[in-house]
Amino acid sequence: MKIALAGAGAFGEKHLDGLRNIAGVEVVSLVGRQIEPTRAIADKYGIGHATTDLADSLARDDVDAVILCTPTQMHADQAIQCMNAGKHVQVEIPLADSLAGAEAVLRKQQETGLVCMVGHTRRFNPSHQWVHNRITAGEIAIQQMDVQTYFFRRKNINAKGEARSWTDHLLWHHAAHTVDLFAYQAGAIVEANAIEGPIHPDLGIAMDMSIQLKAESGAICTLSLSFNNDGPLGTFFRYICDNGTWIARYDDLVTGREEPVDVSKVDVSMNGIELQDREFVAAIREGREPNGSVAQVMPCYRVLGALEQQLAGK
Repeated sequence: MKIALAGAGAFGEKHLDGLRNIAGVEVVSLVGRQIEPTRAIADKYGIGHATTDLADSLARDDVDAVILCTPTQMHADQAIQCMNAGKHVQVEIPLADSLAGAEAVLRKQQETGLVCMVGHTRRFNPSHQWVHNRITAGEIAIQQMDVQTYFFRRKNINAKGEARSWTDHLLWHHAAHTVDLFAYQAGAIVEANAIEGPIHPDLGIAMDMSIQLKAESGAICTLSLSFNNDGPLGTFFRYICDNGTWIARYDDLVTGREEPVDVSKVDVSMNGIELQDREFVAAIREGREPNGSVAQVMPCYRVLGALEQQLAGK
């Protein structure tokens, strides 16, 4: 399978590292904002074609699928562009920065029948998979999830600390991880509320946000998000269940008493991004809907759309 990757930034490299471990997969085209750094990444990973125009990659006969790691504001239009070109597509989280954009991608997927997957990595992290497997086996049930998503990001910088050309968003990006995961683990969301702190004068976004969710199962979720927190950084999930408590930190898992849980045998890798890419490739090869398909994650974006309206006072 031959893949084009658009967005040669910090997260794009995470996908390139993961794709190297998947048999029978080759990245043949790389798209970036500036040609020289894009060529440098292409050379590093042995990619033969580098361009600043996604259309160049989509015009290639040897491209079967595309992974989009581009700025959030481009995701919906580019996903539709890929499917219009007959290419399967994986869109990094978030699918869009508006509910209308997300719904448009879903309509295009339904029209074309192509694989369209969204990078909701928490579905694939071994730590969250371990909890999900216990839930589906009927061994535990979530009572509450307490989640902290904390970064120190008062300028437009990426995960490498490099300047980026777009503004990140707590609601449409970082909250999407938890809203989808809570529904995936506890069931459909039936109530959602949000409040936000002051808007940053330069970035034009809220730097702090609090979200409350309730699932049809009765489970609740409290999510705190901040770009003002000066360490530790990342997202930390506390699962309070009827039969135990667990804390997930990316691909690691401990009990509520900080006792390590071995999740090394949960899947073929400990790398959530690699596992996400493996699912994308497998779904295309097997002609099936992937875990994390646009249809499966759409309820998350409908909740985000409702929260956006609530925050706007509409």
